[in-house]
Amino acid sequence: MAAGVGVRAGAGEPKQFRPILGVPMLLRALSPFAAHPEVREVVIALPATSAERPPAWLAPLVGGRLRIVPGGATRADSVRAGLAALSASLAVVLVHDAARPFVTRPTIDAVIARARTGVGAVAAVPMDDSVKEVESERRVARTLDRDRLWRAQTPQGFPRAILEAAYAAWNHEGPVPTDDAELAERAGFPVEVVAGSPHNLKVTTEDDWRLAEALARALA
Repeated sequence: MAAGVGVRAGAGEPKQFRPILGVPMLLRALSPFAAHPEVREVVIALPATSAERPPAWLAPLVGGRLRIVPGGATRADSVRAGLAALSASLAVVLVHDAARPFVTRPTIDAVIARARTGVGAVAAVPMDDSVKEVESERRVARTLDRDRLWRAQTPQGFPRAILEAAYAAWNHEGPVPTDDAELAERAGFPVEVVAGSPHNLKVTTEDDWRLAEALARALA
């Protein structure tokens, strides 16, 4: 998923195209999937104008296993567009955010393996911090049990039939789902967490860019 505009990342080109130590963030997020021996197809949802005219570093990669589709007005619309572009024979689908450029092969392997058992699989890490539920005027209502709390990441993997059914069941009522796993949960499908990585951070703000650059240096 790379169809957002990334306004919290600051001014300039869309954040998914901005380089982290010289490598576009989208390319960093894409490469582990493109190189994975069990990933048969990769679909990138881009803003409509970028889908028509991909960046010069991306255009030569399109074709064969890799294709581009125009994303929609919402993340859900973009996921639907990506699903529609996949070959009908593919039984398991992973959804990953371009804003997570440091995903690792073990995380991808774990999500694939769990989704193949017939459930939704979410890369996630346990919460280390104390977590407060806050009411109006920032008054703490209670402290939540962090032993039961995990921070969801991507990729998130699903039997394709589950993901398509979850989107078909969504009637656009209630809060907008924050990820695909939430849609599957609302539709009554089982979803489980698998071990993610603290390195699999989501790059959203300018501060995140500085962290990403530091991590890229450390992992180089």
